[in-house]
Amino acid sequence: MRVELVSVGTELLLGDIVNTNTAYLSKELAALGIGVYRHTTVGDNHDRLIDTLKTAFSENDTVIITGGLGPTDDDITKECAAEYFGRDFYFHEYSWVKILERIARSGMSTVTNNNKKQAMIPDGAIVLENFCGTAPGIILEEENKRIILMPGPPREMKDMFEKSVRPYLQKFSTKKFVSKYVRFYGIGESLLETKIKHILDNQDNPTLALYAKTGEVLLRITASADSIDECEKLIDAQLKEIEEIAGDKIYLVGGEDISSSQTELHNVVAGLLIENELTISIAESLTGGRLTSMLVDKSGISSSLLEGIVCYSNKSKVSALGVKEETLEKYGPVSEQTAKEMVQGIAKRLNSDIAVATTGIAGPNSDESGKPVGLVYIATYYKGDINVAEVEFVGNRELIRTRASVEALNEIRKIILKNT
Repeated sequence: MRVELVSVGTELLLGDIVNTNTAYLSKELAALGIGVYRHTTVGDNHDRLIDTLKTAFSENDTVIITGGLGPTDDDITKECAAEYFGRDFYFHEYSWVKILERIARSGMSTVTNNNKKQAMIPDGAIVLENFCGTAPGIILEEENKRIILMPGPPREMKDMFEKSVRPYLQKFSTKKFVSKYVRFYGIGESLLETKIKHILDNQDNPTLALYAKTGEVLLRITASADSIDECEKLIDAQLKEIEEIAGDKIYLVGGEDISSSQTELHNVVAGLLIENELTISIAESLTGGRLTSMLVDKSGISSSLLEGIVCYSNKSKVSALGVKEETLEKYGPVSEQTAKEMVQGIAKRLNSDIAVATTGIAGPNSDESGKPVGLVYIATYYKGDINVAEVEFVGNRELIRTRASVEALNEIRKIILKNT
């Protein structure tokens, strides 16, 4: 099966709406072992959409279209799909009942003739119920070709894909598919790609795909086999080789939904603290409470997080953390020495197992010492042992503060893994 994804909507071409549907569908189709040949975006124009279908079917057997199923005159996707396959329309009573129920639940008092347009279905179509909106989805089949129509709103589209389209597509394969995601921190995409190049160059089953996100890299491993167990064995064998190469740069394996906040580093670190019954205290200067806020996102963190304070000024560093004035005068607030005294001070306040302190220059201007923008010191404490990491980040003020917070999370993660 070769698929082209077509997104319909002039608003997409104008940049008024960010197209998240193609990213979601591409990921889901890849997990099913289905290749996406091309992404196409077309406006609400009859002739251009017909031309798009002609081009798509000259190279593919399946076209999945999102958008253009609404009740207004410029919603023309269904009409173009029916025209391409030479189908007439009929009034689908069940869809109309569901549309009326949906309108009633939404509190709208009037129903117009336009609404009936959504209940008009091409002859011979498979109708896909929309549990989140009014526009039903449609599958049209013609010999070895098929068009799958889904609504444009992401919530409606995702629900319809999960409940109706995925099971439909799975029928075209006798194989089972399993995907796992590996999340990395502390290694760039290009370096990771170099280290596993021999695997990428010779991949067959399982297949691998790298994704870059701000500050981290994700790797998807997808295996196909006659059974789920066989898929898992193929993935585990590949994963073992990757773990030997990447070591502690891997912070999570699993997490099927790579966009889920529960699979992000701050939730993973918070989970490790809770799981290992470790307490932590945090002192922040340039990160301004961001690090503490990230951990607080995790439900149940109150059992581990004893304290998080922002000591932005020199006066605060002295009074709250016990940093020596002579240290600040001699080395400056952005220094290894100051970071060390900050973490010592925050650790003593409530006698936590782990402590972390951040200080640095977020920009846009340097400080009086002339140290570069992006210079950050992250001090960590674990039951008496202290380590200070010096790192430099490139970017604007917002990015530097975020990267520093995430780097501190990774330092906490490494401490926990090393000592538990």
